[in-house]
Amino acid sequence: MGTARYLEIAEALRSAILSGAYEVGAQLPSESDLAARWSASRGTVRQAVATLAAEGLIGSRQGARRIVLRHERRHSFGELNSFAQWAEGIGHEVTSRFLARTRRPATPEEAERLALPAGTEVLAVLRLRLLDGEPTMVERTAYADWVAAAVEALPEDCRSVMDSLAHGSGIVAHYGEHLIDALPAGSEDARLLEIRRGSPLLRQRHVSATATGRPIEWTDDRYRAGSVTFSVSNSAVATPLERRAGDAVPPG
Repeated sequence: MGTARYLEIAEALRSAILSGAYEVGAQLPSESDLAARWSASRGTVRQAVATLAAEGLIGSRQGARRIVLRHERRHSFGELNSFAQWAEGIGHEVTSRFLARTRRPATPEEAERLALPAGTEVLAVLRLRLLDGEPTMVERTAYADWVAAAVEALPEDCRSVMDSLAHGSGIVAHYGEHLIDALPAGSEDARLLEIRRGSPLLRQRHVSATATGRPIEWTDDRYRAGSVTFSVSNSAVATPLERRAGDAVPPG
């Protein structure tokens, strides 16, 4: 019962922050005021506030009223932008760090996604991405064999691999396919993102390809909860599916 209660309070505060009821830089009410508002114990309120701090919505400093750090970061799939292009476009500072770059045989899934023969050598990359100095995303990418050397040559603190490949090697991503789901943080993700093991992560897996359809990368990006919202816009005009009055609508 206590767990459900703190999540309820966290959701109410989250909605208030994302709606703009609390502006960036504003202070949240004190723990005692929040406890009185929801007729909850201060311990329950403290859990709710800690949840929002873990998501990066509010400051994590103990012993003081929490400050709203940001509102929703929305990333649209309407354009094929790199993480750095998207983040800088909405006013955030981006830093990145290569943690590992290793050549190894492709897994069956990597070979399929990259259209490579089974067992072809790929470059496996582990990378940490930060927004405004805050660990935000762990990136695990398999680069196709023909791209590997160019990625290996990039500096450890390379801001954007795809931007660097485009400007330095003429390798430009024109197409992308994205798969989105959620999963709990394992030990490595929790350590790198400075969250608890088992915390929820938003995962985006995608393949990028050149104008001729040649796959460049297959990547598994794992975001801290609350750090980004993905948006997709649909239009009946942009789809071959045409509905007319009286057409049956499939369930679900």
